[in-house]
Amino acid sequence: MPLTKIATFRQLATFHAVARLGSVSAAADEMHLTQPAVSIQIAALEESAMTPLLQRTGRGIRLTEAGELLDGYARRILDLWREAGEEIATLQGVFSGTLRVGAITTAEYLLPPMLVTFANEHPQVKVKLQVGNRDEIVRMLSGQDIDLAIMGRPPAELKTVSTAFAKHPMAFLVAPGHALMKAAKSRPVTMAELSEQRILVRERGSGTRSTIERLFKDAALPLRIGSELSSNEAIKHMCAAGFGVAFLSMHTCVLELDAGVLALLPMANNPIERDWYVMHLASRQLPQVALAFEKFLVTRGQEEIHRQLGQRPPATPRKARRNAARA
Repeated sequence: MPLTKIATFRQLATFHAVARLGSVSAAADEMHLTQPAVSIQIAALEESAMTPLLQRTGRGIRLTEAGELLDGYARRILDLWREAGEEIATLQGVFSGTLRVGAITTAEYLLPPMLVTFANEHPQVKVKLQVGNRDEIVRMLSGQDIDLAIMGRPPAELKTVSTAFAKHPMAFLVAPGHALMKAAKSRPVTMAELSEQRILVRERGSGTRSTIERLFKDAALPLRIGSELSSNEAIKHMCAAGFGVAFLSMHTCVLELDAGVLALLPMANNPIERDWYVMHLASRQLPQVALAFEKFLVTRGQEEIHRQLGQRPPATPRKARRNAARA
């Protein structure tokens, strides 16, 4: 008998909870059920699937291959059901729902204040923010674990609708006592001089890493990497200690610049500006709450970023650019 004829939402929800939490007892606590009741739901679903979905191990529960497959579908079915309820509530005049946003690690410095502003204006909206490296966020977007993604450039491997909503300043930074700061008192620092320095960079695939590689390539100069780090915080600490020249998003070091722990290197076109993009899958119809936050970013994102960086917003709003990034 086909699975779809006898499986229930309750069984799927229970199974997904066990899969997500890795434990029958944890799932029982979350769903306010007894452990035997959870086991009964799982057994009924396994009977419908005609195959084991879970394997007990010494440390808890492990999904079988069939369980991994079914959990992906269960998550999507449950998300769609939740989304349908939220859209019906919106149709009835109650603006609520869960805003599911993914952001690259650099964006975690600028996005939370915007989310707070948006949530305060829409108190019935819940926010679910996931932060990861670029590849992780692209996978979340592709798997529909998030509705919106915030990153520095649209992914070429996915067909998305992407909108540039704000400028993204990136800069070369040093400790105030660095030798280049002393040299800069008489003249601007050049890219040729930077090519002789140890440069502190993020890992391959990150937005700042791609940008700095392009800068040195365009200047026909070698990029001498002093350290490759997956953490902006680690780069800031090493730079402040005088280990080398950092290339970072300005969003990550507002406090350090204000405190005089780090200094902006005096040189032409420093900082440089790129764009922040908000994007969603071109094939996906966005929930109302995601559409509202996308509009919030496009209309007010630049103003919010100017406020965070302590800058004065421009007199006229910048026109957002929309494009479809195709695989």
